[in-house]
Amino acid sequence: MTRKRYPTDLTQAQWNRIETLIPPAKLGGRNRAHAMGDIVDALFYLLRSGCSWRMLPHDLPPWQTVYTYFQQWRDDGTIERIHTTLRQQVRLEAGRETQPSAAIIDSQSVKTTEKGGSEATMRASA
Repeated sequence: MTRKRYPTDLTQAQWNRIETLIPPAKLGGRNRAHAMGDIVDALFYLLRSGCSWRMLPHDLPPWQTVYTYFQQWRDDGTIERIHTTLRQQVRLEAGRETQPSAAIIDSQSVKTTEKGGSEATMRASA
């Protein structure tokens, strides 16, 4: 059965870029009931729409199946590998090095002391 495409679905060219990064089915296990492209499309639908797992449309794989793959891929590093590979490809296509040469750290994310500034200031003047 062919389902109607969602705006979040991957194109064939996009799927070709990540298909080899998806882990193969486990040896000796049962056959996969859903295409991995449909699982990835469901994850993108969730990400973009912000819906809850249980509100996945019925023409996508069951939410329990999608959630199980999400957990496995999060825990085994598959999601991180896909992200890293795509980032490197985009940087190369833009004529840049695969790894950034600089990083920006904002003051909100860097802790300077264990205690607040006012207590440290008061202690120094006493």
